[in-house]
Amino acid sequence: MNPAEREWLDREYNARASVPSFEAEYARYVAASAEARSHLERVADLAYDSASDETLDLYPAGPGSPLFLWIHGGYWRALSKDDNAFPALGLVPKGISVAVLNYSLAPAVPLDEIVRQTRAALAWLHAHAARFGLSGRRLHIGGSSAGGHLGGMLLAGGWQQRFGLPEDAIASALLLSGLMDLEPLIHTHINGWMNLDWEAARRNSPLYLIPERSQAHLLASVGGLESDAFKAQTAAYLEAWTSAGHAGRAIAMPNYNHFDIALSLREPDGTLAKAVAAAC
Repeated sequence: MNPAEREWLDREYNARASVPSFEAEYARYVAASAEARSHLERVADLAYDSASDETLDLYPAGPGSPLFLWIHGGYWRALSKDDNAFPALGLVPKGISVAVLNYSLAPAVPLDEIVRQTRAALAWLHAHAARFGLSGRRLHIGGSSAGGHLGGMLLAGGWQQRFGLPEDAIASALLLSGLMDLEPLIHTHINGWMNLDWEAARRNSPLYLIPERSQAHLLASVGGLESDAFKAQTAAYLEAWTSAGHAGRAIAMPNYNHFDIALSLREPDGTLAKAVAAAC
């Protein structure tokens, strides 16, 4: 790959540089998450994985309510459940319980381990939802950017049995700006902390892991103000998903960037919160 192509990829996948101020966008995440933690019931720091001691927070919406797992972004190296509690502001008032997980970050752990932890979290919620009075037989998931990728890895086939999950454990998935084909990232600055080779990128690319059978309904979206690369990733995955005969649709978010598209979940009457509620 020539220098011009690498420069283009670096620019297209530099999410922080796609907005005037990442610090301002992040401050909004922090403020909205603080509001969620202070105004909503929270069961904090539930250990879901004994191998890593990682935890999740649960924001219950009431007995028998459906359960939505939110997976934060941050290019697998940043952010946490503490600055990603904001989806609970939009979903709990609609009668949807929300779980927000931490996972170990790169480069301290490889992507394979991050994927394993995310799957362990889903399996834990499926097994323990009834303990909190929630409906957990079929779960709903969502994530943005790297979290969208990890959501795609949850939709992939072939791993559920090892974690004690039925194949139909996921009812719906809201995947925002997901990184579904990781091969282009090998040629960018992102690989400075991800350390992906071709094999690792391929086995962790949801685009190539579409299951033969799935009852999950995919809700795919990307901000209209995002780069062409992020738009192409979302479109390619949705096309592959529906071409396999699975249910899925695009949600237009024309006036949103890479960060505030996810933040809009804090709005109970927003487009994304309504879409999740309809899927539940």
